[in-house]
Amino acid sequence: METTWTHQTVLLNEAVQALSINPDGHYVDATFGRGGHSRAILQRLSPQGRLTVFDKDPQAIEVARQLAAQDARVSVRHSGFAAMAELPPACADGILMDLGVSSPQIDDPARGFSFRHDGPLDMRMDTTRGQSVAQWLETVPISTLAEVIRDYGEERFAAPIAKAIDRRRQERGPVRTTGELAEIVAGAVKTREPGKDPATRTFQALRIFINAELEELQQALEASLALLKPQGRLVVISFHSLEDRPVKQFMARHSRAVVDRRAPFAEPAPTRLAEVHRVMPSEAEVQGNPRARSAVMRVATRTGVA
Repeated sequence: METTWTHQTVLLNEAVQALSINPDGHYVDATFGRGGHSRAILQRLSPQGRLTVFDKDPQAIEVARQLAAQDARVSVRHSGFAAMAELPPACADGILMDLGVSSPQIDDPARGFSFRHDGPLDMRMDTTRGQSVAQWLETVPISTLAEVIRDYGEERFAAPIAKAIDRRRQERGPVRTTGELAEIVAGAVKTREPGKDPATRTFQALRIFINAELEELQQALEASLALLKPQGRLVVISFHSLEDRPVKQFMARHSRAVVDRRAPFAEPAPTRLAEVHRVMPSEAEVQGNPRARSAVMRVATRTGVA
């Protein structure tokens, strides 16, 4: 019997409220997932409203296409959210980015995202293209592997982990499954915070790297400025500091008037974002959905300046 993997959307009502929905407007769900946010947006749109959704994951896109077949207001793009740049300028009344990995991706062992379930070591958001983590680990130099684990996982034992992975592939061949990788990491990590699996940071690092998540996030943030209409809302939900930091810095940079030091008496360059604020999940949501505990939502409004 086929297993149905479910997903509980984080900050559902808060995110949709932050978009300040215009019933006749056009909205972009840049990370469709299983469509929790999209369905809530559609409930607030009139027959004239429009919703464009993006996702890399073929399984998510299948769900999105089923929704589009039932609702003509929905347009589906099988692409990462950096492809928002292909949309017409100033076409969106609001953009939502939920940067979390969906529960079906984590819970399905075949996707290879989790050390809690043994399965193929894949971790690609889009399984139709690119290298899997297992394929990449076959040939990556130790120095590069250690750098990825350190920079994308903030892992202080990155060098010993990289050496242990290399020793394993030299002695016994490539690492093929999540269970094998988790075992190698556990043997190389000497101490860890109470309650946290030794493999947590390494798995995060490899997932972020193999999907170019941070690079694509920067591209998507820049694209959002061109897409948003004046007074349009940008809403971003992140789940760890490596995601939240560039979002925070981006919003802060574009919400400050910039003075050209070469022309100190000239008018400062106008801001392009305003009303930046942060929203955290409630205690009740965290209790009901532990995966919400690290979520941070940041909201900004596009000014009328190009």
